[in-house]
Amino acid sequence: MEQQEKKGLTMRILDWIERVGNKLPHPVTLFAIFALMVVVASWIFSTMNVEVEDPATGETLQVVNLLSSDGIQYMFESMVENFVGFAPLGTVLVTMLGIGIAERSGLISAMLRGLVTSVPRSLMTAALVFGGIMSSMAADAGYVVLTPLGAVLFAGLGRHPLAGLAAAFAGVSAGFSANLLLTSLDPLLGDLTIQAAATIDPAYADTILYTMNYFFMIASVFVLTIVGTLVTDKIVEPRLGDYKGGVEEEVNYLSPLEKKGMIGALIAFIVTIGLLSLLVVPSWGPLRNPDDFLASPFFHSLVPVILIMFFVPSYVYGKITDEIKNDKDVANQMSDTMASMGIYIVLAFTAGQFVAYFNHTNLGKVIAVSGAEFLDSIGFTGIGLIIAFMFVAGFINLFIGSSSAKWAIMAPVFVPLMMQLGYSPELTTLAYRIADSTTNIISPLMPYFAIVIAFAQKYDKKVGIGTLISTMLPYSIAFFVIWTLMLLIWMLTGLPIGPGAGFEYNG
Repeated sequence: MEQQEKKGLTMRILDWIERVGNKLPHPVTLFAIFALMVVVASWIFSTMNVEVEDPATGETLQVVNLLSSDGIQYMFESMVENFVGFAPLGTVLVTMLGIGIAERSGLISAMLRGLVTSVPRSLMTAALVFGGIMSSMAADAGYVVLTPLGAVLFAGLGRHPLAGLAAAFAGVSAGFSANLLLTSLDPLLGDLTIQAAATIDPAYADTILYTMNYFFMIASVFVLTIVGTLVTDKIVEPRLGDYKGGVEEEVNYLSPLEKKGMIGALIAFIVTIGLLSLLVVPSWGPLRNPDDFLASPFFHSLVPVILIMFFVPSYVYGKITDEIKNDKDVANQMSDTMASMGIYIVLAFTAGQFVAYFNHTNLGKVIAVSGAEFLDSIGFTGIGLIIAFMFVAGFINLFIGSSSAKWAIMAPVFVPLMMQLGYSPELTTLAYRIADSTTNIISPLMPYFAIVIAFAQKYDKKVGIGTLISTMLPYSIAFFVIWTLMLLIWMLTGLPIGPGAGFEYNG
C-alpha cells in the first residue's frame, strides 16, 4: 500500500494500462470475438429494422441477419473464401519472401551497421534515428540489431548508452510508418483501406494505390530524424546524466567481406532497377500506360516489384558473403520467413471472417452513414475530427500492438465514415499511421517492449517498464505533435500525400 501511495498519477495510469492490456485476449481470439459480435449485432439490428439511405446510390440499406437461414448458410459456405480472400494475406506473404531473404542473408543488418558506424560523431544521434526509421523495411531487424547497437555506439563514444538505445528505439518504432522506400506496411494497410472504401464507392476504391501516402512519408523521414535528434540531445540524454556503469563496449564494424557484399548488392540493385524500368519507360513496355502513368499496370504490381527489388540484391549479398551457397539455402531462408509468419496466417483466418461478416451484413455502411449524419449534425468535422480520430487510434494502440490488426478493426468503420464526411480514404489511412506509430514506444504490450528493456538492463539493472516509458514519452509526444502539425500544414497547402492521392473525397 505504501508503495502504491508513492507512485505518481502517471505511473498509476501506466500500471492500469499494463494490467488491462495483459488481460486482453490474443488478437486471434479478439477477432473471433469480434466476428461473433457482428453475428449477434446483425440479428439485433435486423429485428429492429434499422435502415439508412445509401448516399451513393440512393438505395435503402438494411442490416443482413447472419442468424437467419440464409445467413448461417453464408457463414459456412464462405469461411474458406473469407480466409483466402482476406486482402492483406497474399500481399504480406509475397512481400515477406523478398524481405526475409534480405534479413536472413544479413544484408539488412549490414546496411544498418554500415550506416551508423560510418558517420561523424556529431551526426551519430541523427544517424541512429534515421537508421531506425529506415529499418521499417524489416521491423524485426531494427529492434534486434539497431536498438542494442545504438547503446553500444553511445557507450563507445563515452555517451550514455541508454540515450543511444532510446534514439534507435524511437526511430525504429515511433517512426515506423515513414520511409524513403515502400515497405510491406504500405500494401498491407492499403489492401484494408481499399476493401473498406469499396463498401461505399467500389469505383473509387479501384483507383487507390499502395503509394497513397508515399510523398508524405518521404518528407516525414527527414522531419522525424530532426525531431528525434533534438529530443535525444536536448531532453533524454541530459535527463539521464553521466553514465557511470563501467560497461565497456566494442563496436562491431563491417568486415571487408560484408563491405564487398554490400557493393555487390548495390550494383545488383541498380541493375534490377534498370531492368524493371524497361518494363515501364519504353513505349512498348508491358507495364506502361501511355495515357495515365498512375493507372499503369506498374503501380498495380508493386508487390512483385518489392519482392524482386529485395530478392536480387539480397541473393547477390548472400552469395558474396557465403551466407547463400546454393538454391537450398534460398529455399530454407524463404521457408524460415514463412514459418515466422505462422501467427499472422492464423490471425488472417479470424480477421478475414470478421471483415467479411462486417461487409456482408451492411453494418459498416449503416454505421458510416449514421455516424456521419450524427457528426455533421453536431458540427464535429474538419481538423478537429481528424485529430480526435488520431487520439482514438493512438489510445487503442496502447492495448493492441499489431498495426494490421487494429486497422482491420478500424478501417471498415472509419474509412466509410470519413468518406461520408468528404475525407479521402488516403487521408484516413495517413492519420491512422501517424497515431499508430507515435504511441508504439510507450505501450508495454508492444511485442518488442520487453526485449528493449532486456537490452537496457545490461547497462542499468534497475531499468523497468516505468523507466523505459518515462524515457520514451518525450519522443512519443514530440513525434505526435510535430507529425500532426505537419499533416495540418499539408492539408492547408493542398499538397498531394501520394501519387494521385488528395485529402478530399467527392463521390
